[in-house]
Amino acid sequence: MSLEVQFVTLGMMFLGGLALGVLYDLYRVLSDRLNVPNWVLAILDIVYWLVGTVLVFRLLYASNHGQVRIFIFIGLVIGILFYFSFLSRMTIRFICFMIKVVQAAIRIGKRTIDIFIVTPILFLYRCVIILFGFLMALAIFLYKFVLQLLYPFWRLFAWLAKPLIRWVKSWRWLQAVIRTLGAWWRRWFGPKEPG
Repeated sequence: MSLEVQFVTLGMMFLGGLALGVLYDLYRVLSDRLNVPNWVLAILDIVYWLVGTVLVFRLLYASNHGQVRIFIFIGLVIGILFYFSFLSRMTIRFICFMIKVVQAAIRIGKRTIDIFIVTPILFLYRCVIILFGFLMALAIFLYKFVLQLLYPFWRLFAWLAKPLIRWVKSWRWLQAVIRTLGAWWRRWFGPKEPG
């Protein structure tokens, strides 16, 4: 392996150490801010190490086709130490700032949805309820008004229908109908008298 490839590999591993530090701070701040349960933390630990391993081996393969040497570990350690000595605080501040930006964007999005979607829908719903109530009150008023207008005609109809109602209640008409049907039945279907 040439000296140039070794320096390129050392530089790539230095960048890999920086990337591992950034991933660790990102993971640490997010899990702390989101109040992640302990069992999720165990899963996230595994995911962090899998992502870090894939990242390091990808960088290693890109720089020297995957040959493992001692300076690879030296480059990783130097990158991690450099990151935590000089860049970690700035990265954590940036991550916290981005979290605040995302939270503000979510608040603005919720408020926008509330103003432009929820409030008009609630307004339309209230208008429909008010209109429906008004129409129901109007229908009840018109019903009572029409009943008041028709009341004299109803009284006249009741007075004119009294004899018919008395006749229906007397059952005499039913007896007459039964006698007529019985006579008709005997005439058509009854026994014939010998003639």
